[in-house]
Amino acid sequence: MQNQSGVGKAEALLEALPFIQKFRGQTFVIKYGGSAMEDDHLIERLLRDVVFLEAVGINPVLVHGGGKSITQRMREAGKTPRFVNGLRVTDETAIKIVEEVLDTVIRPRIVETMQQFGGRAEGFSGRDVFKAKRLPPQIDGKNLVDIGFVGEVTSLELSGVTEAIDREVVPVISPIAQTEEGIILNVNADVAAGAMAGALKAAKMIYVSDVLGVMRNVKDPNSLIPTVSRENAAHLIEHHIIEGGMIPKVLSAVEALNEGVGKVHLIDGRIPHALLLEVFTAGGIGTEIVP
Repeated sequence: MQNQSGVGKAEALLEALPFIQKFRGQTFVIKYGGSAMEDDHLIERLLRDVVFLEAVGINPVLVHGGGKSITQRMREAGKTPRFVNGLRVTDETAIKIVEEVLDTVIRPRIVETMQQFGGRAEGFSGRDVFKAKRLPPQIDGKNLVDIGFVGEVTSLELSGVTEAIDREVVPVISPIAQTEEGIILNVNADVAAGAMAGALKAAKMIYVSDVLGVMRNVKDPNSLIPTVSRENAAHLIEHHIIEGGMIPKVLSAVEALNEGVGKVHLIDGRIPHALLLEVFTAGGIGTEIVP
């Protein structure tokens, strides 16, 4: 039995070999968020997968979220979280909470965990990477809502990130940004990751969250759509198949493809080794968005 188990492991490695050879030296931007970030075991499993990518010569760049931790901290501060079109309404109190949670709690924890697994990681505050401008009021039903200190990325300062990649170190970046005037803005992590992938011309952009991928019916796990074309994405949004927090993911995916990213993947981080299964097996497990 032990011999059969060993053969199976060897076969799995051989299945991965052509993918390792294909992607060695290429950059993958990984956005990590959702409830997959709330469980210590899931965090460790995902970050071990990222360290594996680094070890086989792929250049991962990790942009992390932290929405659920931010929501919890806001409630502790007596504030009720509100979202419009998948974007968090962020007032002066909320932006301080966002920056504190992302830059002093979540990012250091990710870097430390990767280092414990033998990986090489370095943290970057998004304020030093992403330049942004404030978003205008958003339509919510029949109303226009000022969503506060929320930005859209206008440019990126990549020198620190590319220098880390050259040193074979994994950049770990928080999704906040700074205006030209030095005002800190909350940036949707999906959008920030998409902008990073486009700027780096990444081979892959991978969204790791707590959904299987794009679903025809979110209540039916068998309704996963394995492949979505760039053209079909707009149709799925228009017909409300893609809704809520999935909208910024898919729109950012399309924009990343327009900027030269090879392929975008949406996977469920609650599945054991979802990242490795998506990258190193022929079938994959989530939704891929393709040019």
